Amino acid sequence: MTRTPKFPPESARLFSDAPSAPPAGVHIANIDGASRGNPGPAAYAVVMRDPNGHVILELGKRLGRDTNNVAEYYALLAALDYAIGSEIKALRIRSDSELLVRQIQGRYKVKSPDLKPLHERAVKMTRQLNYFTIEHVRRELNRDADALANAALDSGSPIASPTPSADAAQRARAHAQEAPARPRRISARFERGVFVPAQHPDLPEGSEVLLEIHPRHK
Repeated sequence: MTRTPKFPPESARLFSDAPSAPPAGVHIANIDGASRGNPGPAAYAVVMRDPNGHVILELGKRLGRDTNNVAEYYALLAALDYAIGSEIKALRIRSDSELLVRQIQGRYKVKSPDLKPLHERAVKMTRQLNYFTIEHVRRELNRDADALANAALDSGSPIASPTPSADAAQRARAHAQEAPARPRRISARFERGVFVPAQHPDLPEGSEVLLEIHPRHK
């Protein structure tokens, strides 16, 4: 008797061992993360192809001292960020990290405090796509992303090379949005029930932020 795999409700509509036929126009992103020392110097990479198999993005960036699993998540977030910013509606992720894939699929619990916020953000971003799936592949089938991650780790500088057919907006997104935003602080006044920032926060319209209030006494 064949048993149908069960997933948590939030993952059921996104993932399946035997998915139905994907829609037309699916982009494919191979992602990889690398760390020498684990934790140690880390980097991630994304190689994205359009539905015709043409490479539209090769992105690699070195992180600070992090684990391999954190680097893998940064690669996933960078791929999702680029897809959403480029209005790509259907995306297939391929990764050789079984932990990352199974956690996003909802099969493995996320126990690491370093991974939980990255996992939550990734799941939230997948819901902005009309179609999303993630699959585990053997390392030899992920060589392009692996080589790019190691190249970024060796060079110590970002590598981003969208194809010439990508428009200016896509090129800007590849550089400006290649990594998830780090938390930052700005001052604000509370006037008539509204927080008024002392400087323009430069955030996309509709962005959600978390306020941590530390009153200043004059």
